[in-house]
Amino acid sequence: MTKLSRLLFPLFLVLMFSAQTKAQEIVDVYKSGEEGYACFRIPAIIKAQDGTFLAFAEGRRKSASDTGNIDLVLKRSKDGKVWSPLQVVWTDNGNTCGNPAPVVDKRTGRIVLLSTWNDGSDTESKIVKKTSRDTRRVFVMTSDDVGVSWTSPREITSSVKKESWTWYATGPCHAIQLQGKSYRNRLVIPSNHDESNNHYSQVFYSDDGGNSWQLGGVIPQTGVNECSVVELKNGDLMLNMRNYDRKAFKARAVAVSHDGGASWSDFHFQQEQIEPICQGNVLNLLKHGKVSKNLFFSNPASESERIKMTVRQSRDNGKSWPHSFEVYSGPSAYSDLVAISDKEVGVLFEYGLKNPYERIGFMPVSVKQLK
Repeated sequence: MTKLSRLLFPLFLVLMFSAQTKAQEIVDVYKSGEEGYACFRIPAIIKAQDGTFLAFAEGRRKSASDTGNIDLVLKRSKDGKVWSPLQVVWTDNGNTCGNPAPVVDKRTGRIVLLSTWNDGSDTESKIVKKTSRDTRRVFVMTSDDVGVSWTSPREITSSVKKESWTWYATGPCHAIQLQGKSYRNRLVIPSNHDESNNHYSQVFYSDDGGNSWQLGGVIPQTGVNECSVVELKNGDLMLNMRNYDRKAFKARAVAVSHDGGASWSDFHFQQEQIEPICQGNVLNLLKHGKVSKNLFFSNPASESERIKMTVRQSRDNGKSWPHSFEVYSGPSAYSDLVAISDKEVGVLFEYGLKNPYERIGFMPVSVKQLK
């Protein structure tokens, strides 16, 4: 061993131990190739009224493809460490059931789950070109027993999707219930669509606990789609979106609503939130059950690759994001955030050693870790 090698070897051991320690903190919820599925993707997580965590995903039967025989699956946990056996929430004879967007109605404890469906033989490109057998449809299910049982899927497509829209997706991530006085208890679902080969983000909402739904505002500009919505301290809503305009900024796009999601401002780029064109998630860490200025954001923090799953924090209502913590340095992609306590969030995210779609893991992140 050379003199330089002897000097560097202790540093190598420290870095290796640090990486292993970080990896050991991740609890695997879903592993591709197990439980009858070739791949698990598209995580979404919520915390029920009794403290139970519900981790949703797409169970892809034959491959990692977005097309084909895909089930909507669920696992539950009391502590984020031990997870229940896999539960199939929705399966439909080889068709595609996915894009989970769950939310808890705090008035009743009911869990409301939005998702989308398409014929298993239809690809996104066929649906966009209108050469598909069917189209994307939107459904709602509910559970009154913390996710143990679910109502049959009820279609709401005509209420939340215009006829000229082709591709359509809910979330994928948790939805929210508003706490402000003007639109208190409104359920707001982030979503996106394609029209004339252009990508748009939008929301839809319910003011009666999920019984009826109506389409909210659409972002005025194109070039954005998968999105996450958060309520701000002043009662406004912020929509955080996947951005396809690589010539402007390789970062997330953000728009604001002053009317509960009925309309949206033009978007601007959140330059601190760099992205490689991927899904991301934003969360308001409620303080004593009330909306705060503490926001959290998760995504793969790279301009070019789906790597470096990172959680960022804003303490000024989303104006700046100076605090961050790298959860996992390797391949990683879609994620969702959930409040564990007033001082801790949990991130459910796709990750792996060779590619981001090998596992879906859960990891707690404390406010103290965000520097």
